[in-house]
Amino acid sequence: MPPIRCCYDTILKAHNDDEIEHIIKLNPRDFRISPVLPAQSFLLLFSTLVLAMAATNTTTKPLDSASASADDLTAKSVHKRYEGLVMVRTKAIKGKGAWYWTHLEPILVHNNDTGLPKAVKLRCSRCDAVFSASNPSRTASEHLKRGTCPNFNSVAKPISSISPTSAIMSSPSSSVHHNHRKRSSSAAAGSGGAASSYQVSPLAIVDPSRFCGELTYSSAVSVTTMATASAGGLLPQQPHFMLSGGREDLGPLAMLEDSVKKLKSPKTSPGPTLSKTQIDSALDYLADWVYDSCGSVSFSSLEHPKFKAFLNQVGLPAISRREFTGARLDAKFEEAKAESEARFRDAMFFQIASDGWKPKNYAVCGEENLVNLTVNLPNGTSLYRRALFVTGSVPSKYAEEVLWETITGICGDVEQQCVGIVADKFKAKALKNLENQNPWMVNLSCQFQGFNSLIKDFSKELQLFRTVTENCLKLANFVNYKSQVRNSFQKYQLQEHGHACLIRVPLRELENFNFGPVYTMIEDILSSARALQLVLLDDTFKVVAMEDPIAREVSDMIRDVGFWNELEAVHSVVKLVKDMAQEIETDRPLVGQCLPLWDKLRAKVKDWCSKFNIAEGPVEKVIEKRFRKNYHPAWAAAYILDPLYLIRDTSGKYLPPFKYLTPDQEKDVDKLITRLVSREEAHIALMELMKWRTEGLDPVYARAVQMKERDPITGKMRIANPQSSRLVWETYLTEFKSLGKVAVRLIFLHATSCGFKCNWSLLRWVCSHGHSRAGLDRAQKLIFIAAHSKLERRDFSSDEEKDAELFTLANGEDDVLNEVLVDTSPV
Repeated sequence: MPPIRCCYDTILKAHNDDEIEHIIKLNPRDFRISPVLPAQSFLLLFSTLVLAMAATNTTTKPLDSASASADDLTAKSVHKRYEGLVMVRTKAIKGKGAWYWTHLEPILVHNNDTGLPKAVKLRCSRCDAVFSASNPSRTASEHLKRGTCPNFNSVAKPISSISPTSAIMSSPSSSVHHNHRKRSSSAAAGSGGAASSYQVSPLAIVDPSRFCGELTYSSAVSVTTMATASAGGLLPQQPHFMLSGGREDLGPLAMLEDSVKKLKSPKTSPGPTLSKTQIDSALDYLADWVYDSCGSVSFSSLEHPKFKAFLNQVGLPAISRREFTGARLDAKFEEAKAESEARFRDAMFFQIASDGWKPKNYAVCGEENLVNLTVNLPNGTSLYRRALFVTGSVPSKYAEEVLWETITGICGDVEQQCVGIVADKFKAKALKNLENQNPWMVNLSCQFQGFNSLIKDFSKELQLFRTVTENCLKLANFVNYKSQVRNSFQKYQLQEHGHACLIRVPLRELENFNFGPVYTMIEDILSSARALQLVLLDDTFKVVAMEDPIAREVSDMIRDVGFWNELEAVHSVVKLVKDMAQEIETDRPLVGQCLPLWDKLRAKVKDWCSKFNIAEGPVEKVIEKRFRKNYHPAWAAAYILDPLYLIRDTSGKYLPPFKYLTPDQEKDVDKLITRLVSREEAHIALMELMKWRTEGLDPVYARAVQMKERDPITGKMRIANPQSSRLVWETYLTEFKSLGKVAVRLIFLHATSCGFKCNWSLLRWVCSHGHSRAGLDRAQKLIFIAAHSKLERRDFSSDEEKDAELFTLANGEDDVLNEVLVDTSPV
């Protein structure tokens, strides 16, 4: 093989100009380079020869079309090369790379047969010419500097090519030396004469002599003219210039370049072009996201400059916030409302769920509460009905009227379609009155609210809670308000935990309303136990204790093991109840599960009493009192009628769990069933109940109903088909005509009123602008759309809760993402 062909193959494998230059220097004979002719000057001459040989070289390596893995590997390699060029170009446009990337854009060329990427090309944004991506700097020299591109000669050099350090004046000799080393900045030379020079018209020129040679500030920017080259050598560069405004002029200069670029080349750079259908679809998705966020995304942010730039980048037109709060909002509301109405008509009966009557935040007086009115259908679907804003305490009669208006608004004169109501308040008055007036109704109190109320009962009626609360308040106030002790405490917090903060103390007037702030204070003290122990050993505290009797009392308290045992006991039982309440809110149990839930609570509290040596009597009394306040006969009836709770006896039959009911609860089952059927059917229903008690359900159907599967998200076992309990009564147990009517209307009832959670951002807006009728109407429509979407997805969480969970994650949990982001391994 001739030497020139061998070196040609070697150079083809080189990655950049420096490697090519190195190869030429190592093989001067092969290239017949004169010792006086620099290797750099020979590069341009040799590049012409390389291109000619590449054009005449028709020998191609055969590809194995049967090897799909080879094609995939090639596609990955090409795509990785493309991503690398895009990354380099992005940095260069921001001023951290070569000047020519502003005009050269990497593109992927796909195989027509396989659709996989087969090559990477460079496209000139000035004239749309396409070049090989093997050597971008050579492409820039040959296409842009030599004047080959028709739209480039008179255009100013891009701002990314201006080096911040070029403001320092350099001598002509140093410029020539620099150009000798870097081919990207050298003059273009040809084999027959001098190439055309790249002339730059200086912009905002300031004579450097005005600064008396003090040109050392780093933000200076120079605009230079390119040196021209000939076969005989390089011409020295012309004097450097500076922008008078320093680095701050970079932005206006870039805008000026853009304006010149548009005037010189009216053809805009290729970007994503979307059809009208695609644009409308994209805006619909955007609107759905904004509405579903329900206030988390501000409508004003739609007109944010950065967001407008994003829309422009992806080929979407600018949008107006008025459009999203006007006709588009009305159209989405009508669409969601029509879907809900259609589902209402398909259901034979339903349950009303009302949540929000009880204020969630006791710290804000006169705060607006959002009352959600939701409809639960027998198939497990929940539909949003309406939003109601109330302030402070609401009369029971008003709540009763609102609930009845909601029922008649759905079913008109056929009120029997409403099986009942579940609400977080007004069980003793409004719910009871409606049930007495309409005997077919079953009105329940929310179990989530009942469990949370049990914590407040503990704090009021158990001496343990009162003692722990008083001790914690005394300790927290002393540490927070005594400066010497506080400084010592925070010092040891930093030492033990890496951060320092005060102990969170609740307001006195809130202690009787909500135990939550007291629980937070207990958590702070428990987490700072080690720091508090070290404070007692500090000399500062010893001096304070000699003079302050409260300090000695707090010291004795911290040293007392009994104090910490009581603190841990209160924290443990509150956490126990809160966890069960959270589970109820997440799982949204049906009415048949109420009795097992309370039995589970009693068992856990009994274990807690045994662990901390707490007397069981007073605690059981408090639980029983709260149980009676929440209890409804439907709990026992649904527990008996739901096939999910059938028990297999020794004979193999699956029978109702009557043995777990008290005698009073058995009587409640009979009374409720006779109340829910007509007088003529009462005795028939009781006879069918006796048959159900003795015969139960076929074992195959019972096992099918009770079949469980593992939840892929939580990992817990759950019922595989929750609707099977009702469907068995409607399809298989048809001989129980009267009892079946009661069963299907009871066992689908929800035991909680929890549902849609509105974001606090929208509620704060309502508190501030609730007097505006138009604004309130928009807020209600927005809530309806968001609630309709979330309930359809069965998403009962709020964005605030998700964000809080995200920010509490440990940094290490995102290591997988970090590894993906930094993975630059070759294919």
